[in-house]
Amino acid sequence: MLRKIRITLATVMMFLITWLLLDFTGMTHRWLGWVAKIQFLPAVLALNLVVVAALVLLTLVFGRIYCSVICPLGIFQDLVSSLNRKKNRFRGSPELRWLRYGVLVLFVAALLAGIGSVVALLAPYSAYGRMVNNLLQPFYIWANNGLAAIAEHYDSYAFYSREVWLKSLPTFIVAVTTFVVLVVLAWRGGRTYCNTICPVGTVLGFLARFSWFKVYIDTEKCRNCSLCSKNCKASCIDFKNHRVDHSRCVTCGNCLEKCEFGALHYGHPKKQASTQPVDEPKPDAARRAFLVGGAIVAADAALAQAGKKVDGGLAAIEEKKVPHRTTPITPPGSLSARHMAQHCTGCQLCVAQCPNDVLRPSSDLKTLMQPIMSYERGYCRPECHRCSQVCPTGAISPIGHAVKASTQIGHAVWVKENCVVITDGVSCGNCARHCPSGAIMMVPVDPDDDTSPMVPAVDRSRCIGCGACEFLCPARPFSAIYVEGHEQHQTI
Repeated sequence: MLRKIRITLATVMMFLITWLLLDFTGMTHRWLGWVAKIQFLPAVLALNLVVVAALVLLTLVFGRIYCSVICPLGIFQDLVSSLNRKKNRFRGSPELRWLRYGVLVLFVAALLAGIGSVVALLAPYSAYGRMVNNLLQPFYIWANNGLAAIAEHYDSYAFYSREVWLKSLPTFIVAVTTFVVLVVLAWRGGRTYCNTICPVGTVLGFLARFSWFKVYIDTEKCRNCSLCSKNCKASCIDFKNHRVDHSRCVTCGNCLEKCEFGALHYGHPKKQASTQPVDEPKPDAARRAFLVGGAIVAADAALAQAGKKVDGGLAAIEEKKVPHRTTPITPPGSLSARHMAQHCTGCQLCVAQCPNDVLRPSSDLKTLMQPIMSYERGYCRPECHRCSQVCPTGAISPIGHAVKASTQIGHAVWVKENCVVITDGVSCGNCARHCPSGAIMMVPVDPDDDTSPMVPAVDRSRCIGCGACEFLCPARPFSAIYVEGHEQHQTI
């Protein structure tokens, strides 16, 4: 019964969190945003004490049931392991405590030092988010684009098309590598990753040693058939000594179902006042599990069509190239580059949700896979603050329209050598015309000549770094005006 409840809840949770990570409209987050916020590491980084306390209490009562029901990476490994139909393929093994706690120390040190790449590599929720965003979402978008084409044929705009593009090659390579490693480990050893590398699993495993409900063995009924050990994907059952390593047990219920003699139980082991050994548990027929549910509501919003690649259907437009920025641009609400580095786990949820294709994973080694901003495909519209609403770790704090419009994340810089006014001798003014904060004005190149061409001048005190000027600049391949980021965001 425990195993069936666990599989049902895990299936629901896996579906909900995968859908949240796949959705690019922002509509799903209204109902399903909680599935990201109840993940252990995001809750810790966001200082969400209610969620952290609830998960700690859950573990102290039921054991590491979080890893089997709530963590998407754990559920993914269970799914892969279940595809291997070889029977009785596991075996009990000793705990590699030096490796588990060694990785945990490395993880905490990287977190405190702001080395986001190490944190992002080891964080379980983020690893699953990267796999979904890089490997599964393209197929989801292509399917959506097919529905959009069909709907448009019937004069319906219930769907809108979205371009599929590679946001970061290093992040894609990391996602593929993570996928391959996890599939191999889960196929061969079940929960190998969870019980040797995952820092969240190590923390919860320590708490699970003291859990009230545990899987335990009734020595009177046990026949040492080893079926429990051979079907334990956590390799935590020593059937010869009738011991279960509760720090690695994820309360999946597989052993309970496989035992043919009723020797395994899930409950509170009670000491008996008889001649039996004091550590021998008394049989307990109780089966406990917690229920996690959620409402599933879907909606696709009708929004504007994606930008076209041709001008008037005739001349091809050359793609813009990313300018060299001395300081990367971090999203409004992230407060500073340091705050982003210390709180972001690189789950890619904000990248997937950005409607203007402004966010993409960083390729810098120290902040690898954390979001940065660039304006080749769009600009950060002052009325949009979706990334701050979906971030589960607090790396991007929730902000409103007014706060965003007054937050300076960078400033525009004019590059004379790229400006079409200088290179082609034409009048332009696109940057000044579309600047939402009025930070750009056109001034003559030669103030003493009334016929002098007009070029942009940037008022840095008013510029918020939204990138409208950079995106709408007609110069190719590099814009004549680009945004330089600020290490510390300012309010204007």
